[in-house]
Amino acid sequence: MKSERGDNQLARDYERCAAITRRSSSNFYYAFMLLPADRRRALNAVYAFCRFVDNIADDEGSREPAAMLDRWRRELDAVYAGTPAHAIARALADSVRRFNLHRRYFDEVIAGVEMDLAHKRYETFDDLRLYCYRVASAVGLICIELFGYRNPRSAVYAENLGIAFQLTNILRDISEDAARDRIYIPLEDLRKFGVTEQQILEGRYSPEFRALMDYEAIRAQTFYSAAVDSLPGEDRMSLLSAEAMRMIYRDLLNRIIKADYRVFNHRYRVPAPRKLFLVGRVWAGSHLGFAPI
Repeated sequence: MKSERGDNQLARDYERCAAITRRSSSNFYYAFMLLPADRRRALNAVYAFCRFVDNIADDEGSREPAAMLDRWRRELDAVYAGTPAHAIARALADSVRRFNLHRRYFDEVIAGVEMDLAHKRYETFDDLRLYCYRVASAVGLICIELFGYRNPRSAVYAENLGIAFQLTNILRDISEDAARDRIYIPLEDLRKFGVTEQQILEGRYSPEFRALMDYEAIRAQTFYSAAVDSLPGEDRMSLLSAEAMRMIYRDLLNRIIKADYRVFNHRYRVPAPRKLFLVGRVWAGSHLGFAPI
């Protein structure tokens, strides 16, 4: 009876994680469709943890975000000790045990969110790259453990892909971030193209801003291409979900580019039918030999 109650509780914990993923309308949700049920459940737990932690930095009503992150770090201690208290943490602990997930990547995610609390500007791309690694590449490195891989170069693929994703998010969310007095585009790049911080904060579109955005988009495209080049052939089938995410995010970047970077008055999204098409294309391509986009 005790085991049955425990199983029922764990099932509810996993369902809560799945609900968080569904409500977010995340690109990840559609890519997860390609996974077996047990791995999909684990990915939902990982996503819910990362989403919950990330929201701490964005919640302007939170008076003690640093203390909240410390509590989640202690909850992570409990996850790896097998004594979690929070529903998300209980599901995550089960996934950690089943798939032997490394703690260091979860710590990197928390450290990345802490950077959001301490920094609203990044002077150089090297500074920004560390942030991108922590909040995005580290998530990718967790994901590939769940997807399964054999070649260590798949870690390079995940790192490049994570940076490409985060750079895409930065271009999409520039207006939303400016409303919080955050500018993620490196300040050295702003100076290079003659764009001031005030222009970004006020949402002023200009030829200089367009040139700056084009420069940043090319940088993101470079990381997408580096990810494709570093994906080992023997891991293509196991990393289909990652490839689905790549195609969805690259489609998002292309929409921003085609709209001439009019990001101050519109938040670009990939419509759900298009996401489903891209996920289907990845699946079909893996079985029928279609070339990736």
